[in-house]
Amino acid sequence: MSTPAISTTSTPGTPAPLRIDFVSDVSCPWCAVGLKSLETALARIPEASAEFHFQPFELNPDMGAEGQDITEHIAEKYGSTPEQQEQSREMIRQRGAAVGFTFAMDKRSRIYNTFDAHRLLHWAEEAGRQKELKHALLEAYFTNGEDPSSHEVLLGAAERVGLDRAAARQVLESGQFADEVRMLEQYWQQAGVRSVPAVVINQRHLISGGQPPEVFEGALRQILAGT
Repeated sequence: MSTPAISTTSTPGTPAPLRIDFVSDVSCPWCAVGLKSLETALARIPEASAEFHFQPFELNPDMGAEGQDITEHIAEKYGSTPEQQEQSREMIRQRGAAVGFTFAMDKRSRIYNTFDAHRLLHWAEEAGRQKELKHALLEAYFTNGEDPSSHEVLLGAAERVGLDRAAARQVLESGQFADEVRMLEQYWQQAGVRSVPAVVINQRHLISGGQPPEVFEGALRQILAGT
């Protein structure tokens, strides 16, 4: 699997950082779990460094501006009963707690469109704060129960991680980076990504799903060893 080329540099005599393309959506709970698990795994491998590139994937690209009740949405999409959904939420909450992420399930009642969030994340990469913004958006939705389609929520998250609020507003109001995000979404779909998170290491190795830290750690060690 290949990815859009982004050049990297390293100091002579030191290993190049791992390139990590993290294909995900800010409304995907397993993406929050997977990101924290991956970061935990990297922290256990002191010889490893990584460059994250957060790639866009919309779980619900046709979602309207008003969003949809989450219980209704999951029942329609997956056929899950309220009881099954409650069991799944509790499992996700526990998995999040194990890696230091707080899911406040009682605060999250609706599913929203996330296209503008992806546009802002694309801009944040150029500004060097993409990873910080990704964390802020996941926290805004899953921990605080905020609407990730709201420009005010997006602007607040951008400001909290040190991005210029006025510049972020210009991006959102102008529709900037819409074509780039659509192109990247199409690219990853054509590359075979059908569910997220999809974690692509060094443009070659795919790790799917919100795996535990131990799974990520084992895979990363194998990649670093060249096996």
